[in-house]
Amino acid sequence: MRIEILLLGILGFTLTATAADETKAPDFSGFIPLQAPQPAHLVLRHGDRLAICGDSITEQKMYSRIMEDYLTMCVPELNVTVRQYGWSGERAPGFLARMTNDCLRFEPTIATTCYGMNDHEYRSYTDQIGDTYRTNSDLIISTFKHWGVRVILGSAGCVGKVPSWQRDRSSTVDELNANLGTLRNIDVTLANSEQVGFADVFWDMMNARSFAFRNYGTNYNVSGADGVHPKWAGHTVMAYAFLKAMGLDGDLGTFTVDLKQEQMKASPGHEVVSNNMGEYRIKSSRYPFCPCAPASSAARSYPVCGKTDISHDDNIESGMTLVPFNQDLNRLTLIAKGGTGQRYRVTWGTESKLFSAAQLEQGINLSAEFPSNPFSEAFAKVDAAVAAKQEFETKEMKTDFRPRNVQRPTMDDVVAQTEKVVKEDEKTHDQLAAAIRDAFVPVTHVITILAE
Repeated sequence: MRIEILLLGILGFTLTATAADETKAPDFSGFIPLQAPQPAHLVLRHGDRLAICGDSITEQKMYSRIMEDYLTMCVPELNVTVRQYGWSGERAPGFLARMTNDCLRFEPTIATTCYGMNDHEYRSYTDQIGDTYRTNSDLIISTFKHWGVRVILGSAGCVGKVPSWQRDRSSTVDELNANLGTLRNIDVTLANSEQVGFADVFWDMMNARSFAFRNYGTNYNVSGADGVHPKWAGHTVMAYAFLKAMGLDGDLGTFTVDLKQEQMKASPGHEVVSNNMGEYRIKSSRYPFCPCAPASSAARSYPVCGKTDISHDDNIESGMTLVPFNQDLNRLTLIAKGGTGQRYRVTWGTESKLFSAAQLEQGINLSAEFPSNPFSEAFAKVDAAVAAKQEFETKEMKTDFRPRNVQRPTMDDVVAQTEKVVKEDEKTHDQLAAAIRDAFVPVTHVITILAE
């Protein structure tokens, strides 16, 4: 049965569309988004093995990279490991057919899925599209659950324009997004009925698109230049949706300073090494999430600090403004009490900012105030190792795990040949995973607070 769609206006949602495609707010006649289920607690468990599954947007290895970076460095106490399973052009039935060979063999304990973009066929919704997507998504969930894998079902994002590869140009952007919104509603229904998690990628992307157009102009492409494949800003929004669906609280640490006594206390994960005349030296074994890297350290297209401004869609820091990323997921808080001055200069690494005594008393988020900070270089080294491992994971699936010299291979052929190569491949994968662990080391940094 088709899920009925009503008006977006019920949520008060408005959107100025791209100049290339639309000149008015979207007309999603008949579309009502179902209320999304929210995590009641932390979904992740210590030692989880996370499988990130999806289509070409996942294979871009950007939101998956942000997620692995975050889980590795920001919440290391959870000891979560990650593998990505993105496959370009894939639909839900395609993943269902390969999930045993490519994914379940590695015994994940939790999985995220992100299908629907190709499943919606880049045209107006039909019952056949919805029924096919619902049936295969339900089978993916039940297969994961059969193998003891917890699931976070992610909706597809939105489109920014009708993609160039779509031969039938009769459907509008609004119609494509109404279709994707309907598939999103199917995801919500499945998440509720199957008691699994849900990441509302569609709504976060749609609202980010609205915010970006209002604040950065209609040339800002949340969904990417082709209307489908986001750059770093859009992938930041996607990562936010999945990380929030995991129930993470975003509290990465607090430094509390008594300005009269010139003493600092730190929360777990951080150790105050010394206090000296307003200078506080800290050793941290967990990092804030860093949206950029020094030019000398950035690897595999990671945004370079200072290279692009906040209004650019190929920028993680920009993506953080489209959703409350720093507020919800990236809080490294400095609280300074008992000051007698009106304002204070806070220096963290090479960067300085002025804050009033009242601001410091209330607390400032160092992650948001200092996107380039003493962790940036160390963060970049870990990210480079994550990028190398995820790149190898794509090679494993798309090259090594496919039968060679076998005409019309059956699933038995695939499994048999994969068994022969997986042990050898995993030696390399283990080395790449070890490189991530080796790169993640405690960072010693200095915060200076002086009255002006």
